[in-house]
Amino acid sequence: MKVAIIGTGAMGSVYAALLADAGNEVWAIDSWQEHVETINQDGLRLEGFSGDRTVKTIQASANASDAGICDLVIIATKAAQVEQAAQSIGDIVDDDTMVLAIQNGLGSGARIAHHVAHKHILLGVAQAFGASIRGPGHAHHNGMDLMRIGEMNGEMTDRLSSVVDMWRGAGFNAEGYKDISRVIWEKFVCNVTLSAPCTVFNRTVIEMMNDPDAWQISLNCAKEAYAAGKAKGVAFSFDDPAAYVTAYAKKVPNARPSMLLDHLDRRKSEIDVINGMVPVVAREAGTAAPYNEVVSAIIRARETEF
Repeated sequence: MKVAIIGTGAMGSVYAALLADAGNEVWAIDSWQEHVETINQDGLRLEGFSGDRTVKTIQASANASDAGICDLVIIATKAAQVEQAAQSIGDIVDDDTMVLAIQNGLGSGARIAHHVAHKHILLGVAQAFGASIRGPGHAHHNGMDLMRIGEMNGEMTDRLSSVVDMWRGAGFNAEGYKDISRVIWEKFVCNVTLSAPCTVFNRTVIEMMNDPDAWQISLNCAKEAYAAGKAKGVAFSFDDPAAYVTAYAKKVPNARPSMLLDHLDRRKSEIDVINGMVPVVAREAGTAAPYNEVVSAIIRARETEF
């Protein structure tokens, strides 16, 4: 497939390197000029869970239009940049192009639909990757558990199967799902467990788990998100959110969530679509979210200094 990846930060670089190494034509689109230049000159290095490789077949640009019409556009930006990314891809999308959104939090598909017709949109959930950028043209990942993908309209289609096959061909464990909304919610519960709590305490996942008091805060954040989702009718595949998120956390023990990495680099985070979204949804559902309110307030207060 011809694939454009909009946003080749940590996660986008993992996608770009492995998809290109599997023989797909990959364009890396990113606003970080030094990153773009390094990829074009020296290739994209990916190390960690999948080994250490430098892929030199990727074409990189700051302008999406340079890629031309693509079979698949992957929007891998942070949630705050999703609409800007969706606005930028008009020249590379035709009637048959698929647009796959892979973000943390809730609502990316709806934001993309402001600029791209619903018929193009697929939604993805990346589980237990724990990726980070080491420098221009250099990414690392701690794990790579599962890529889950579904049509925004909930159908099981031939094109969905073709996209799943592409990911599998690149070494990803990938599955197609009919109820992708449930999958997004289940990842959301994991995100709120780790994102703000790890950032507040400046700890890796295992460091949080090894502190019973701190880990209880994480688990309470998860329970609040789960309760809000249940009240809104989400058909979760599990009944015990604490057990579910603990099993997830054990897969990425050494990871620092992207929110913590943002703060270490003094960048504003995705707090509004992760822990900060739980109180919003809880109010709509008639539940409460005091733990998420507190950790979100701490994160926002710190970000006033960035």
